[in-house]
Amino acid sequence: MYDFKGKSVLIVGLGLFGGGVGAVRFFVRKGAEVTVTDLKSRGELVETVEALSDLPVHFVLGGHREEDFRNSDIVVPGPAVHPDSPHLKAAREAGVPVVWRDNLLFLLCRAPIIGVTGSNGKSTATSLLGDILVHHDPRTLVGGNLGGSLLEEVENVPEDVPVVLELSSFQLEALTEVRRSPHIAVVLNFSPDHLDRHGTLRAYAEAKRNILRFQGPEDLAVLNQDDPEVRCWGKGHPGKVWGFSAERPVEGVFLRDGKVWGRRNGEEVVLFERDDLALPGLHNLYNAMAASAAAWAWGVPPETIREEVRAFRGLEHRLEFVREVRGVRYYNDSKATTPEATLAAIRAFGEGVVLIAGGYDKKLPLDELAGEIAHRAKAAVFMGQTGSLLARLVEEAGGESRPRVRLCASLEEAVDEASRLAGPGDVVVLSPACASYDMFRNYEERGKKFKDLVMAL
Repeated sequence: MYDFKGKSVLIVGLGLFGGGVGAVRFFVRKGAEVTVTDLKSRGELVETVEALSDLPVHFVLGGHREEDFRNSDIVVPGPAVHPDSPHLKAAREAGVPVVWRDNLLFLLCRAPIIGVTGSNGKSTATSLLGDILVHHDPRTLVGGNLGGSLLEEVENVPEDVPVVLELSSFQLEALTEVRRSPHIAVVLNFSPDHLDRHGTLRAYAEAKRNILRFQGPEDLAVLNQDDPEVRCWGKGHPGKVWGFSAERPVEGVFLRDGKVWGRRNGEEVVLFERDDLALPGLHNLYNAMAASAAAWAWGVPPETIREEVRAFRGLEHRLEFVREVRGVRYYNDSKATTPEATLAAIRAFGEGVVLIAGGYDKKLPLDELAGEIAHRAKAAVFMGQTGSLLARLVEEAGGESRPRVRLCASLEEAVDEASRLAGPGDVVVLSPACASYDMFRNYEERGKKFKDLVMAL
């Protein structure tokens, strides 16, 4: 299957984050005849289509044609394509092999893969881990769900160089077809998400557990021991299991007396100080402990881990400080697309939080979040499909002491309203708890728009 010269390859789902572009370039370089099909129109994909203008690629945009699926030599869907797509079914019925784009990484990569997943925090933990490992070995590759594509590089990476991948449930559910899991698998946490895709919480959990499912005796699982679901995933594991915990000492990495320790075979060493981490919130401490555990397991010395933890300033759209206006600090947390991520954002600050939330309805439970908003936030400004529901739930949960609640029709209106509700010493946080698709192309566009609005205040 690795000889693609002269083969007709159908790329399904070009996307906006670079993974589809990388796949197209990979197959063109291999001598394949490439067709790209996407439900989005050319206008919606203008940046990614222009990025391929120098290549001999045929585009079918704004819809799929069944004949393309039946007449290709190989179909390569991206992770956003639903596994039960009737078009993929048509390909299989015609005897056309369907190979998921991210499965190709596992099939082609000779080097050890370090995979990171979790319902929240994947990008932050993966990026910090990547920074540590790149400092230790500049040849390290970092990618996956972070964006872009490693397909063009992964074949040539030496066998002693780590490949770090952020892995979403969409990517992980397809691993059953190739029966591969990473050499080091990191699981940050587990909470309901993507139920609109997976259908049930159990199906979502089973997809996530694929990061461990095919590990062997020489592999390592790094699991959050403070998460009641995740800590059970190590039972019966054929390889080594490490934990990370902010509550108690464990084999792996843990917090004690303001220091983050590593414990291995009874020996302990300080990896970094709690105060070395500049990012706010307990959730970011867990991200840092998880990244440090994987790096230490790979053989990175503690001094390198500490240096990178100190230097790490987080990622765009993840509790990103934007600016201070008239004594009010503004933070962009647009990547918070689940209730749990927004809970973490609220808990990262003290009093005086003015929250902007709401967006596309992924059918996730919002009651716990509403209760937290009702008792912790100074004010809440809601928008999008879930705006009315969130407003009602907060008002029901808050009683007479509930925060001031506003419902807005746009992000522009929400920022304007939040700036009026906030006073000196307060924090305005865009942390939507929902996806962006009802109002924006993706969370990045939403976050950039928020920052533009804040800079214009």
